[in-house]
Amino acid sequence: MSSDNNADQQAGKASKASERETRPANKRGLARLAAVQALYQMEISGQTLADVILEFQMHRLGKEIDGEQYREADSDWFKDLMQGMVARQREIDPQVHHALQQDWPLKRIDSILRAILRVGVYELLRRKEVPARVIISEYVEVAKAFFSEDEPKVVNGVLDRIGREIRPDDFDPKPAS
Repeated sequence: MSSDNNADQQAGKASKASERETRPANKRGLARLAAVQALYQMEISGQTLADVILEFQMHRLGKEIDGEQYREADSDWFKDLMQGMVARQREIDPQVHHALQQDWPLKRIDSILRAILRVGVYELLRRKEVPARVIISEYVEVAKAFFSEDEPKVVNGVLDRIGREIRPDDFDPKPAS
């Protein structure tokens, strides 16, 4: 099966899953969802970062695929998420691995879940202008687009644990004087 078909199947899976109670995404939310799909495609197909970014920007973000119009995503946000996560993956993976339960190492979890956690941690590290709780909430919504069981809870728990370590002020604000 080609990587395009895999990505299209995952997009279809996300569409069906999102019929459950998820809120409509804004342009950044759509960029987050696209980044997860693109990372999945890279992992499954072995395509390069540059090729996947170009494919998504030219043929997926805001385009019609198989008669279905995809909403426009923030292309610059998407590109930053992709490039940044890949550049910092060696820093991100150990953080995710340590935040997971001992019996679930990073390499053992579903590839979509792994992509969600990686991009979420990258955004917590890089996008200080976005509150940590907002980032976590956004990736829980992305997880709900793909999963209906415990995975959104895993995303919430792992990103919350990492967020509290790397951005404690977002969780424990200093008392007003």
